[in-house]
Amino acid sequence: MEQDKAWRVNEAKRVREEPNASTLTPQGLGTSVHFASPEGGSVKASVGLMWVNPSQNQSAAAVERPLQRLRSEVRGDRACIPKVVRGKQGKISGPQPINWGPAAKPVSLGNRAHHDGVVVRDFEEDFLAYLHNLIHNRYHAAPLELGHGHGQHGWYKTGAAVMERRPASFGFLVSQIFLLLAALPLVASARLESTGISVKLNQVDYYISPFSAANVTVGLDELKDVPAVFGFKPVTVVGTPTVKSDLAALFKNWTSTDDVFNRGFIGAVFLAGADAVSKQTIFNCSTSGSVILPLDAYPGSTVPSGPYFLEAATGRLFPVYRLYVDFAGAFSTSLLQRPDGSFQALSAQVQSSSSLTIGVPSRLYYTRTVDKPLAGVRIGVKDIFALKGVKQSNGNRAWYQLYPAAEQTAPAMQRLIDAGAVMIGLQKPSQFANGESPTADWVDYHAPYNPRGDGYQDPSSSSSGAGASVASYDWLDIAIGSDTGGSIRGPAGVGGVFGNRPSHGLVTLDGAMPLSPSLDTVGFLLRDPHLWDVANDVIFSGNYTSVAKASYPKRIRTVGFPAANATEPWAVLLNGFVQKLAGFIGSDSSVEPMVLSNEWMSSGPAGANGSSLDEMLRASYAVLIAKHQTELVRDPFYRDYAAAFDGRKPFVNPAPLARWAYGDSLPATALSDALRNKTIFKDWFNDLVLPRVSDEAQCTSSIVLYPSSIGSGQSYRNRYSGPPSVPLGFSTSRVSVFAEVPDSVFPLGEVVARSNITGHDELYPVGVDVLVAKGCDGLLARLAADLTDAGVLKVPKVGRTMEGGVPAMR
Repeated sequence: MEQDKAWRVNEAKRVREEPNASTLTPQGLGTSVHFASPEGGSVKASVGLMWVNPSQNQSAAAVERPLQRLRSEVRGDRACIPKVVRGKQGKISGPQPINWGPAAKPVSLGNRAHHDGVVVRDFEEDFLAYLHNLIHNRYHAAPLELGHGHGQHGWYKTGAAVMERRPASFGFLVSQIFLLLAALPLVASARLESTGISVKLNQVDYYISPFSAANVTVGLDELKDVPAVFGFKPVTVVGTPTVKSDLAALFKNWTSTDDVFNRGFIGAVFLAGADAVSKQTIFNCSTSGSVILPLDAYPGSTVPSGPYFLEAATGRLFPVYRLYVDFAGAFSTSLLQRPDGSFQALSAQVQSSSSLTIGVPSRLYYTRTVDKPLAGVRIGVKDIFALKGVKQSNGNRAWYQLYPAAEQTAPAMQRLIDAGAVMIGLQKPSQFANGESPTADWVDYHAPYNPRGDGYQDPSSSSSGAGASVASYDWLDIAIGSDTGGSIRGPAGVGGVFGNRPSHGLVTLDGAMPLSPSLDTVGFLLRDPHLWDVANDVIFSGNYTSVAKASYPKRIRTVGFPAANATEPWAVLLNGFVQKLAGFIGSDSSVEPMVLSNEWMSSGPAGANGSSLDEMLRASYAVLIAKHQTELVRDPFYRDYAAAFDGRKPFVNPAPLARWAYGDSLPATALSDALRNKTIFKDWFNDLVLPRVSDEAQCTSSIVLYPSSIGSGQSYRNRYSGPPSVPLGFSTSRVSVFAEVPDSVFPLGEVVARSNITGHDELYPVGVDVLVAKGCDGLLARLAADLTDAGVLKVPKVGRTMEGGVPAMR
C-alpha cells in the first residue's frame, strides 16, 4: 500500500511538471450511482466529468469548464433526504453516516409538490455542499453552482464544480469523487457503475470499455514515461512469442489491417516470450523508444493481441474502441456488449452534427476458427430485432418509450453472436417495417442518408439504415435487415451493395417484429460477397447448404430486361452482365427472355380459375401485411399504450396507418383468400418455372434475372409527393415474396445522371436481381463470390461512388 501510494504521488508530480508530454487527451468519463433507502425511497445520481487538453491554446475561461455534474432524482411517498455530517470550520472529516430521517422536509415546489401523483423529494443542499467543500478545500476548485430543473421522473438539482487549470490533481479528483460516492457508509445500499471513458490518442477518438479483458503484472516504475489519462495508459499486447526485431513489421501490418490500432499504443508493449524489461526503438522516426515488458498475465487469463488501455494501479487491461460519427444517420443506438452477453448503450460522443457516435473494437482481438467463423465481424442490426438489455423502437418513438429493454436476444441474432460476430448498434428501419419515402413519411425519426451520387437520394426501405450504413462505412462489415416485400433488395440496389432475400422459413423470426410471418425473412447487406456464405451458414444453420464448388445451370432466363440493342448506359450494363454471366458459365449456356404473364397463361393452375397474375395477386401482398400486422403488432400496441396513458393512442406515421386502415376495411375472408392465392402461385412457380434439381452442386434448373436499380431514375429526399398509398399490384420483385425462393441483388456498376441538388453529373448504382430455386441459397452466395473472383463483379467501395470518394454530406 505504501509503495502504491508513493507511486501515485510521483505520478501526480510527473503529470504536473509535464502537462504537455503526450497527445493523449481525456475527453470525458461517465458513471452512475444508485442509493436505495431502507424506508422505501431512492436516489439515482449520474456523474459526468470532462477535461480540456491544457496543451490547446484556449482561454482560461474555455479551459475552466465544468468537471463534475451531479444530477439526482428522488421519488417516494416517504421522506428520504440524506443529511451529511461535516467537521468544524468546513473541514472534511471524511465520509460520515447519512441520516435518512423522517424529519427531513420535502423541497418546496409550490403547486408542483406532486408529480404524476407521487410526492417528489430531493437531496438537501448539505450533500452538494459536502462535495463542494471536498473539492474546494483539497483541489482549489471554484464554488459549487446549484440549479434546478424538471427531469423525466420529477424535479432535480444539479451541482457543477469548475476545476482550475491543474491537470496534476485531476486524476485524483476523479478517484476521490468516485470513492466518495462508492464508500459512503449509507444505511442503504449503493451501486456504482462505470459507463466507460472517451479519450483522444494521436488525434483519434477512442472509447475505453468499462469491462476489463485481463490482468497483467507490471512494476510501478516501468511505465513512468508512458502518458496516462484518468490513470489509464495506452499499451499494446503481442500475445504470441515474437522476435523483437520483427515488431516493426508486425505493427506496420496491424496498422494496415486494423483501423483501431495506431502507433500511440506502442509506448509500452507486453510481449509474450519476453524474459525481461527492455527499451527498444521500434520505428526509426519514433522520438522515444518503447518499453518491452514480459506478458505476465494472471493465471487463467488469456490476452488477445492488440491495443489496450492499462489501469496502471491495478494491472487491468481494458479493450479499446475506435469512435466514428454516424454521418449517414443510419443508426438508432450505439451498442456495447457486456461480459454476460447482454448489451448496453456505448456512452460516448464525438463532435458531429446531430449524429450518433459508434464504437468498434480492434479486429486484432479476434481470430476466426471453425467454432467462431464470424469472430470480429462487425454487424449492424435492424431495429426490429431483440437484443438482450436493449430497447427497440421499430421506428416508432412511442413504442420505444412504452416497452422495457429486451430480456432475451432473438435466436437468429444469437446465432451470429455465438459465432463471434460483434453487434455494434441498432439501425433505423422505416416505421414498423412498412415502406416509406423520405422525408414526409418519416415523421418520428429522420430517414438515413444514401451516400451515393448527390447524397440526397431515397435510401429505400424498410432496411434503410442497413443499406445506407454499408454504402457509407468501411468500418462496418455486414448489416442485418429483413425483407418482406423488398426491404433488403431495395436498399441494396440503390446503395450499390450486395443484399439477399433468402428462401422463406430458413430461420425462426422469434424476437423480431413481424410485418407478415407468411412473407417475412431475414438477410444481409454487405460489400464483400465472400462473407455472404459464412454469414448465411451461421444464421440458417442446418437449413443452408454451402456450395464449395458449383456446377451452374446452363439456362439463364431474363425478365423485364432491355432490348439487346438498347443504348442507354444502364441497359448496356445489364445486357453486358448477362453476356459475361453466360460466358462464365460456359459456351453451351443459353439466354432466353421470359414473360411471366405469358408463362402463367399457358400453364397456369386450375385453381386460378382463369385469372391473370395481376388479377389474382393484385391485393395479396397488401392484404397479408395489413391483416397480419394489425393483429400481431398494432392491436396489442394500442392496448398497452392506452392502459399506460389513460386511454390515449400513440402516434404512428402515415404509411403504416394507411395500410392498417386498408386492412380494417377488408372482409374477414380476405386473409384466407390472400394466403390461398399465394400458395397457388408458389406451387406453380416452383414446380414449372424454377424447379429444383437433385444435383446439389447445381441445385436449380435455371438462373432468373431481372433489373434491380437502373441509376437514372432519381428519387430525391426533398420532393413533395402525395400521401402514402396501399401497396397494390404485382411486379417481378414480388415473385420471390410469393414463391419463397431466394432473390439476391448483385451491384453491376454506375451510370451518370445530372443532379438537381449539386448541379453536377453524379454517378448512381445499377444492379440486378438473381433468383434460383427454393433452398438453393448457397448457390447464390457462391455465384457472387465466383463472379467477383473472375472479375465479372467488383467489391463496391463506400462513399459517393462505388469506386469510393467522400460522400457529398458527412
